[in-house]
Amino acid sequence: MASPWMDDTALAARARRAAGGEAKAAVEAEVAARDVDRDAAAGRELAQQFRHAMRRLTASVAIVATREHGSRYGMTATALSALCTEPPSIVVCINRNASLYLPLSRTRRFAVSLLNAGQHELVAPFSGKLEHAARFGFGDWREARGLPVLAGAQATLLCRVDALHAYGSHDLVIGRVEAVTAAQAVAPLLWQDGAPAAARAIGA
Repeated sequence: MASPWMDDTALAARARRAAGGEAKAAVEAEVAARDVDRDAAAGRELAQQFRHAMRRLTASVAIVATREHGSRYGMTATALSALCTEPPSIVVCINRNASLYLPLSRTRRFAVSLLNAGQHELVAPFSGKLEHAARFGFGDWREARGLPVLAGAQATLLCRVDALHAYGSHDLVIGRVEAVTAAQAVAPLLWQDGAPAAARAIGA
């Protein structure tokens, strides 16, 4: 019958095995932490490269606005596109941390004013530089069906929210267009490489 007591040699062997297991676990944890750090660094680098690439994507500039309980809310937007004509609809990407997001999601109505090249000074105040009440001190703002619209804009679209689709930090807001006005002359304000720009027809 084996003795329940271990001699010094057996105890030492067990201690070495335990120490070896702890060391192995520590090494594995360190390797895993390095992998996490490396993946995080790679993710940050990819995000930076993506932002750099997207500066080459020239886009029209709009102000998306709504009204809730008598207060006006608005922000500049370039992540905006026509969706389809049957029914007439657009998609706007809005960060859920944006101060416009909650009022818009509650009222389910908004207006889009596409800026003309001469309205570039409105970009800064509607890009988070000012509180919402102060933002509307810039530009000639009117009311259309209870929504704030910018006089002299390239076009205005009055929309109701048909759907909200969350992806990452943003919501894709599907807006059903209910009314449209458009300027006669085509002179949109563009955003290119992080700065305002004007369109010029090739060969003009």
